[in-house]
Amino acid sequence: MRSLLTAFAALFLGFAFAYGRANQTQEIKSMNVKRITPVLLVKEIEPVIPFWVDRLGFAKTIEVPDGNNGFVAFQKGTAEVMYQTYASVEKDAPKEVSEMARKGPTYLYMEVDNLEAVLAAMKDVKIAMPVRTAFYGMKEFSVQDPGGHFITFAQPVSASQK
Repeated sequence: MRSLLTAFAALFLGFAFAYGRANQTQEIKSMNVKRITPVLLVKEIEPVIPFWVDRLGFAKTIEVPDGNNGFVAFQKGTAEVMYQTYASVEKDAPKEVSEMARKGPTYLYMEVDNLEAVLAAMKDVKIAMPVRTAFYGMKEFSVQDPGGHFITFAQPVSASQK
């Protein structure tokens, strides 16, 4: 009798676990992600503004002063990137988060429709990775923005360019 109860309990727990996982999966499937926006942390905002506005044609859509600028957002079409100063994070975030803020640069990968135009816009920016055609079919190059983050610009290689 005891082994029958144990087997029944195990079966019940397994069913409950599976039901819980199925419900969780259903909830995740029903969640609609509207946008994912990177927030890059920097010592100061001002040097990155001309990089995004003048070189890449993004519009500055949000600017939050904090001394100079504590936070800024740039947008072009549906693409958006935000920058926040370390000092601003240290004021806003819990200590555990703000302590991690200065740990290192972020890497962005941006697919574009005209790599040559982006390359021309970066003519006097230090190239971190020269133009190359990667094995996965993308022609790409990388720069380091004035805030220290790395940005790879990439364009699919057409069949004729392979």
